[in-house]
Amino acid sequence: MSDTAPTRATRNTPDHRPLVTAPDLLSSLAPLLAEWVPRQRWFAGKGRLLTGFTLLSATELLPCTGDGTSPGLLQLLVRAQQSSPPSRTPAGGDRYQLLLGVHPAPPPQLARAVIGRPGGGPLRGRVVYDALLDNRLCGLLLERLRVPGRLGALRFCREPDADIPSGLPARPIAVEQSNSSIVYGDSFILKVFRRIEPGINPDLELPRALADAKCARVPAPAAWFESAVAAENGEATTLGVLQPFLPGSADGWQLALNALAVRADFTGSARALGHATAEVHTALAQTLPTTELRRPQLDVIAAQMIERLEATARAVPVLQPYRARLRTAFDALAAVGHDGRSWAAQRIHGDLHLGQTLRSADEGRWSLIDFEGEPARPLAERRKLQPAVRDVAAMLRSFDYAARSGPAGADPWALEWARRTRAAYCLGYAEAGGLDPRSAPELMRAYETDKAVYEVLYEARHRPDWLSVPMAAVRRLAAGGEPAVGVDGTGPP
Repeated sequence: MSDTAPTRATRNTPDHRPLVTAPDLLSSLAPLLAEWVPRQRWFAGKGRLLTGFTLLSATELLPCTGDGTSPGLLQLLVRAQQSSPPSRTPAGGDRYQLLLGVHPAPPPQLARAVIGRPGGGPLRGRVVYDALLDNRLCGLLLERLRVPGRLGALRFCREPDADIPSGLPARPIAVEQSNSSIVYGDSFILKVFRRIEPGINPDLELPRALADAKCARVPAPAAWFESAVAAENGEATTLGVLQPFLPGSADGWQLALNALAVRADFTGSARALGHATAEVHTALAQTLPTTELRRPQLDVIAAQMIERLEATARAVPVLQPYRARLRTAFDALAAVGHDGRSWAAQRIHGDLHLGQTLRSADEGRWSLIDFEGEPARPLAERRKLQPAVRDVAAMLRSFDYAARSGPAGADPWALEWARRTRAAYCLGYAEAGGLDPRSAPELMRAYETDKAVYEVLYEARHRPDWLSVPMAAVRRLAAGGEPAVGVDGTGPP
């Protein structure tokens, strides 16, 4: 479909007003959304009063006001209005993408997806529900992605060489976190972003750059959809990305837990994962801009880490006794800059852990996925150039998490498993051409400490039963005991 093709978004409602511009569309949906949105895992404003919504755009992908029995599909971009927004909240409030199914009487299997029935407005009397739990409407999204072009406020894009078959069965993934995903057959997976920030999402930008660099460690995007209204910097706003699905692959987190459960060596897998990480970092550095971090930039990074430490210590009192000793890691990072040393910075994954990796069942080959970065951080911050060692430090924390949360828990064997696995990962990273993490101990220690502080705050807020895991790392790092990485990664624990 071309950009000039007519769209269903201009279809008139029975009172002859376009549905997407009907002034009472949002007002009639708002009471239902105010109850439903805060309960969703992807809603970022928990703990603050939701006072209303502002409609940013609306697109009718399928007619929502017909008299037939077929479902309608409505895409909305809304801004949530909340009390006392924190400093990280964008001006005006967080933005969310909603994909709503509309049906006079949806089938019983969609009962769990129901949001409610508007009491007025153009959708009065119809049932509104989460369209991403409806296989039929999910299938429609794939068909739209197969045909590039504009539809209302949306633009659908497709890589010229992408082969996207028609009619692939849709299977929504029930377990979700900050976004929603749909698997099509055994061929593709569509990630639909829920909390939206203007501009290109790194989960589209970085895999496309890696595809241009011929890096096969990351599935290359096949298609995506975006807002047709450009952001202030002229970039389109990414709303969803379609990538190849890797059937039969196992995620690194479960593989690590499985190894721990039977007291198996994991150093070979960790070493290979280090190779994969270094290859991705090298390709990103070759394809996208890089820079050098010198004294002014290192001072800023250290100051931000100290600020996060102080804020977390105020919010989680159990961290207070370790605050001064943890800060020495950040002071040491600043001191390195004062000595005239510098470090390269580039685009990185930004939220690397075992759950963001997949190993193929046949070849045992590792892939990296989910380049969105930490969704809670502003988009501009996630797209900043940073030392690649930040990803390495995050993966080291993930090995530690696996060891302390698996069946062995704090068993000395599990702790030794973590030490040797961490060392093997760093060894593999260095072998594949990455900067040996052991050559930057100040940087490694600062970033691992910063990650542990982040984990303390997260667990205290969301999973108090897990707080002991990052606190064990806090005690180790504060004591200056075990180094951030071991000496070598060979041999079984």
